[in-house]
Amino acid sequence: MRDLARRARRASLSLADLDTGAKNAWLLRSAERLEAARQHILAENRKDMEEAEAKSLAAPMLKRLALEGGKWEDMIDGLRAVAALPDPVGEIGNTKLRPNGLRVGRMRIPLGVIGIIYESRPNVTVDAAALCVKAGNAVILRGGSEAIRSNLALAEELRAAAGETGVPADAIGIVSSTDRSAIDELLRADEFIDLIIPRGGAGLIRKVTETSTIPVIKHDAGVCHAFIDASADREMATAIVRDSKIRQVAVCNGLETLLVHADASQTVMPGVLEALHEEGVEIRGCERTCQIFSEAVPAAEKDWSEEYLDKILAVRLVDDLDEAIAHIERYGSDHTEVIVTNDYANGQEFLRRVNSSTVGINCSTAFADGYCLGLGAEIGISTSKLHAYGPMGLEGLTTLKFVLFGDGQIRE
Repeated sequence: MRDLARRARRASLSLADLDTGAKNAWLLRSAERLEAARQHILAENRKDMEEAEAKSLAAPMLKRLALEGGKWEDMIDGLRAVAALPDPVGEIGNTKLRPNGLRVGRMRIPLGVIGIIYESRPNVTVDAAALCVKAGNAVILRGGSEAIRSNLALAEELRAAAGETGVPADAIGIVSSTDRSAIDELLRADEFIDLIIPRGGAGLIRKVTETSTIPVIKHDAGVCHAFIDASADREMATAIVRDSKIRQVAVCNGLETLLVHADASQTVMPGVLEALHEEGVEIRGCERTCQIFSEAVPAAEKDWSEEYLDKILAVRLVDDLDEAIAHIERYGSDHTEVIVTNDYANGQEFLRRVNSSTVGINCSTAFADGYCLGLGAEIGISTSKLHAYGPMGLEGLTTLKFVLFGDGQIRE
């Protein structure tokens, strides 16, 4: 592991000097090689799927493990989309003129070496490598054991494309061992690795944050909330909640808890819950919710902090905006929260007081996505309040240094 990290550090120094054309050439060649190797990679993915099914891997994890269907096309399109994005490296902004004539600016530079630890999703192997390399960073990828064949097959093509386009192959490192001790070694290689990004369940996040001697940006669970205010339009509320919950079920920006103002419990909530029930969503409600909606089952305390990634929704009635915000502060994961309201003041107060990474008025939680927010692509959604918070795109994979432009100034 230390040798892998050492080689990644060396590669990062060469990669930082490459121009945009070379990085884009690698992205486009990677797309070509992956397409050519599609049948082999999908065969390896099916082996992973069969083994995971035999081990009774949870249904949401199985969905994330599969590469076939639209997920493959999205992965390939993602490489080409990243190639089309502006390169942030070398950008100079926020330039200010000091009283002594010195001009001071901030230049974007790569972070260096990024270690990414993730579960189940083999498409992350490609997405993360694409974004890290475009931003001038070497990357070390450590996927879960359930996706080892898929990840190795994908990484083989990415590294081969690097050799063909002048990108250091060691800029795309893959951990081939499924031994969990490999993670411990990776998390302690702080002389070579600049940042660790974990993507996965609570157990993985806890393990990484407790063990790592390297700075960590967590891409944690998405316990996302929607609050239906007293003034909410029924049709709008139904459409937003339905899209947030069932557009894609096993995603971190999916709705997990619905909060409803008591004054909307008889006018808006029944229609919203009925629409979800017809789609096969199980409603786990508070006592008042169960009294109003007979198909609901009583919620337990743990339901309020659960990321279901399934057709299950926790529903709670609250008496005012303060109670809704207090619930989010107690049970939320700093991911995504939205309010459905026709009250301008309440919408603005919700935006101001709720400090999750994405907060919206009258829109679906599904917009907490790098592409939807204009980033082009994302490496994940950061729930750490560090330099990158929320969907983390190319700029989030860089940092800023001060650059000075003078004509002989000295500090006396």
